[in-house]
Amino acid sequence: MEALVSAVLGDLISRSISFSIDKCYRGRRDAPVIEDILQRLRRVLLRIRITVEEAERRRVTNWAMLRQLQLMREGLYRGYYVLNAYNAKDDPEVSCHDRRSPFALSQFNPAKRVRVCTLSSMASTKMSLLASGTGREAEAELQEVLVGLERMASDMKELVVFLGSYPLLSREPYSGHLWLQNRMFGREAEQERIISFLLEPEPPGSTNLGVLPVIGRARVGKSTLVEHVCFDERVRKHFSSIVFLGIGDIDDGKLSPQHLGGNKGIIKHQDLDSAGKSLVVIELDGHMDESTLRRMLSTLRGARTAHVSKIVVTSRSEKIANFGTTQTLQLKPLPREAFWYFFKTIAFGSTDTEDHAELASVCMEMAGLLNRSFIGAYIIGSLLRANPCSQFWRKVLTRYRDFTRMHFLLFGEHPSDLIAKDRPAYLWRLASKTGTAVIVYRCYQACSAREHDLPKITINEVQIGSASPRGKFEVLAWRSHIPPYYNYVLSCEVRTSSSSLCIPARNMQIRGSSNRRCRGSI
Repeated sequence: MEALVSAVLGDLISRSISFSIDKCYRGRRDAPVIEDILQRLRRVLLRIRITVEEAERRRVTNWAMLRQLQLMREGLYRGYYVLNAYNAKDDPEVSCHDRRSPFALSQFNPAKRVRVCTLSSMASTKMSLLASGTGREAEAELQEVLVGLERMASDMKELVVFLGSYPLLSREPYSGHLWLQNRMFGREAEQERIISFLLEPEPPGSTNLGVLPVIGRARVGKSTLVEHVCFDERVRKHFSSIVFLGIGDIDDGKLSPQHLGGNKGIIKHQDLDSAGKSLVVIELDGHMDESTLRRMLSTLRGARTAHVSKIVVTSRSEKIANFGTTQTLQLKPLPREAFWYFFKTIAFGSTDTEDHAELASVCMEMAGLLNRSFIGAYIIGSLLRANPCSQFWRKVLTRYRDFTRMHFLLFGEHPSDLIAKDRPAYLWRLASKTGTAVIVYRCYQACSAREHDLPKITINEVQIGSASPRGKFEVLAWRSHIPPYYNYVLSCEVRTSSSSLCIPARNMQIRGSSNRRCRGSI
């Protein structure tokens, strides 16, 4: 019996020693492998980034090259996203919240589960794979991205040669957030598609007008995209005049082409020495009566005085797709990786995120909470950039996470979606007075010509507590640095908690359990 026990113990000790030696050896073997993958990934990302930035300085018109450049941008964003996610995997706070997304609290309402899962996956699908794995999963994910990018880099040799044959554009600042604030981000493919439609020749003897519908949710960038198209030199040479019409110019359906740009619409471009054709852009803020739009299009088609040849219609409503003569362009929010790249550049400026791994991990989770909102990215990104302190960034992240959780608990929607639908929402603040809340009723756009009428208080001043307005007031949310140079203003009101927003009846069942937590997050 003693011999049997001794043999069993000896075998266990031998197995334990072998396991320990094998684990140590595997750890030493895996570390160089992961480090080699990371170094190769950084090098290939740098090569692709140089090529993409050089291409953006040139007026490329070949559709195949444009498609390849778009794929390279997508690969670039994904590569940096995965690299940043791996570097953030050792951050205990972000990893913890990544495994249990703040949106998970909305599971009380079954109707919200699909929406919640979509938003949660946007913030953490790739990052959770890297953060939760002990090494094998992370290595497999990095290896997959690396192989794809290296294959892409090997296929871009001809592209680099052909780029040299295209003319250079005017030089733009290539410095971090200055570069992003002075250009349209992530809409290159859509811009070229609209330009291709506008420059397409009309069939001989045709009397029909080409109509391109552009649809998308509020503040997704429809006006910015069309404005950039109309600033393009090719478009301005093709049309003798470009006129923008708003809902107030056509709500009665009575539109005289002879008065385009006079008492009807805004002239964006006019060549008095040319008698060429005109481009009309119709911007619909909300839903418009179909019969009114149909009569207006019929008027433009039937009258040839203004020589209107192409029409672009922008709207939130999908119904305008019925009026198009070509495939509708649906403008969607940026992909997750592209939005993160955009937001981290706004927040870090020209600073390399790999030099600030802790801040980069906070930035990654914050980007996932912003619901891919351009305005939200600029507001919070500028706030973080002004104070590059990890303690401050984590405080902002915590407050915004609780703030977003509260809106999903009480209203079932992200606060940016509520405001986009002209429904009231709370405004988050780092430090708020007990018993008070700031309500945002609506967000509207003011043109640059009205700068003297703009609010003197900015939203960042209200959020950090340096400004303490009372009653009803307005704040300047963001100034756009690119056409059409809109200023975004919020109409707000300071109210007591007892007179705060009404909660939908379907969410009343969870109000009692969440009310105390939510009040502390406003």
